[in-house]
Amino acid sequence: MKYIRKISDYAIAGGIGAVAVFGILGCESNENSVQEQQQQGAFVIIEEAEDGSYKILEEYPSSVTRVVLKDKNGVERMLSEDEINALLKAESDKIDEGTSTLTNPQISSGTPSLGSVILSSAAGAIIGSWIGSKLFGNSNYQQQRQTSYKSPQTYSRSVDSFNKANPTNTKSTTSKSGGFFGGGSKSSSGGSSYGG
Repeated sequence: MKYIRKISDYAIAGGIGAVAVFGILGCESNENSVQEQQQQGAFVIIEEAEDGSYKILEEYPSSVTRVVLKDKNGVERMLSEDEINALLKAESDKIDEGTSTLTNPQISSGTPSLGSVILSSAAGAIIGSWIGSKLFGNSNYQQQRQTSYKSPQTYSRSVDSFNKANPTNTKSTTSKSGGFFGGGSKSSSGGSSYGG
């Protein structure tokens, strides 16, 4: 009887194991399809002005999310994952404290930090998706993020290029919540090389 019991125990364990394996495989295939849908990243070039302020110079869809900073001397360099995460964390703290130009109308005329400009970009929405909930429905953010672009044409080009790259998300990116946080369609780190 001992042997029969052991065999039945293994059979039960084996059955559970099989279910677990199929569950894991199912999760992986679902995860893969989600990653395929959200593979879109963003390539952003941010320019530093003489007064130390920053503007989004160019932005377009890319398979991997990258942020390039062009300093006031015209020297370009790619920001590292650690640099971006530190900048976004600092901006997140400012949002919590009510001192961010993105969300506080009283100081929105101040010079935006590099972190706030990154957060205004599509890259910021992807990399800093964890901050998105603090910005949903904030009308000041919606106005401020547009002023983070070099010109209204730069902003329009960006929105158009992302809508063309992902036409199924057109409604969500132009919904009342607006911007790249709209509808949550781009609020995943997806194909980004950065953690979020």
